[in-house]
Amino acid sequence: MTSIKQNIFTAAVAIATIMAPTFASAAQLSSDAKSAIPKDIQQLIVVDYHAMQNSPAAMELKDRVLPPELKRLETALKSSGLKVDQDADVLAFAAFRDSKGEGTRIVGIAQGQFHTREILANFTKNKTKPYVLRNNNVYPMGSNGMSVVFLNQTTMVFGDRESVKDAMDARDGMIPDFLSNSDMVNEMGIVDSKAVWSLLDAKGTQTMMKGVLGDAAQLADYDTVKNRMKSSRYTMDFQNGVKFDMAVVMSDTLTAATAATLMKGVSIMRKTSGSPLEKSALDQTTIDSNAGTLTVAYSSTDSQFASLLTSPLFQSVVK
Repeated sequence: MTSIKQNIFTAAVAIATIMAPTFASAAQLSSDAKSAIPKDIQQLIVVDYHAMQNSPAAMELKDRVLPPELKRLETALKSSGLKVDQDADVLAFAAFRDSKGEGTRIVGIAQGQFHTREILANFTKNKTKPYVLRNNNVYPMGSNGMSVVFLNQTTMVFGDRESVKDAMDARDGMIPDFLSNSDMVNEMGIVDSKAVWSLLDAKGTQTMMKGVLGDAAQLADYDTVKNRMKSSRYTMDFQNGVKFDMAVVMSDTLTAATAATLMKGVSIMRKTSGSPLEKSALDQTTIDSNAGTLTVAYSSTDSQFASLLTSPLFQSVVK
């Protein structure tokens, strides 16, 4: 991630999309889906899966930045015979601290109208046996080490076995679930009408901002603001060009203003050394603060964004 320091806009987009496929329209999670996400969430990404193929820019961005762990989940889901490409409306990825305190796990959730009777009949035909976790039948998804469980006809949870177990523990009340995380739930209400949205906790936000600010994160001013970052959120939309909006919630108005000043300084420095394409991207990026929240907004046409994706600078940022 050290090369992220090279450009504030491409850094923001790369970090914002580094864990997510990016699509268009509105993506909301059902109560069942929310209850299957453990409380100690580090990042939650939710996308409109149906609209994915309507945006070449979204598909190209996904192909360039989707990391191996999520690509593995996506591939397992597509190759499972569950017809997710046809039936899923919303796809979510949740990174959370596991219940044993051993690190971070990732679980996927798909919402749609699934032909569960046919799917379960196919499992039986292929002699695919589930393991039973309380009242939940958890099925292996082929030989890739992934598992899937249907909460009902419209919601499935998938991932490695331990991640799915933690998700079911949350849903069954064995551990606290996402709905008990009032801060994140409140943040979700601001963004969940968008096509693509994500939430990050305080630690995730600090890591993201350190990467975005690059060399500026070594300044004393950054130490002042770092521990006052409470959370962050972003949305992306590909319906009419490309729109990216990020908000970082700070503990107070002064801290937000200081962070905005740091980011503006980085932007000015990059303009002096960047290519015309990079300078144009920075010109289309707005950095501000309001009522204790730092905001970053970017918009462009599909063709402008496609050109940026193929630039050497973007490649160095996302690799």
